[in-house]
Amino acid sequence: MEKDLAENVMIVDLIRNDLSVICETGSVEVPRLLGIEKHPGLYHLVSDVSGVLRNEIVWHEIFDAIMAPGSVSGAPKSSALEMIARLEEVSRGPYCGAIGWVCDGEAELSVAIRTFWSERDGLLRFGTGAGITWGSNAASEWEETELKASRLISIASGKLTNVRAKA
Repeated sequence: MEKDLAENVMIVDLIRNDLSVICETGSVEVPRLLGIEKHPGLYHLVSDVSGVLRNEIVWHEIFDAIMAPGSVSGAPKSSALEMIARLEEVSRGPYCGAIGWVCDGEAELSVAIRTFWSERDGLLRFGTGAGITWGSNAASEWEETELKASRLISIASGKLTNVRAKA
């Protein structure tokens, strides 16, 4: 649990930094830090970060600043993204990208994790992973990755049963 708390706080710091590039000075805040949400099969550690966009900011500047999110890239972000590009042999596709809508100056977007997509070959695909930090244990991270994948495989195969969240 200590590793999860440290990972969440690190991500909050990354997001605060990303938003500070496009938001009014002093407007970036963290209204919720280390909250817990119950979801099917798991509990999720959640923090909220918000800010007031500067008036001259346009959509591509927002996406340039916040994508890829620190939760799926790492820190320092530029170095982490370079390492991901060098080490990952297969493109992530939509995995870890933005999904949602943008219309008339408003948007609602999510990061595409625990998400399926289909390509022209007709195969159903998904990505999964775990956050690696200095406090990570390789076996635990692999177990987390397998747990996430097993739930997606169960959904895709129609075998998901009513699973209760475990603390």
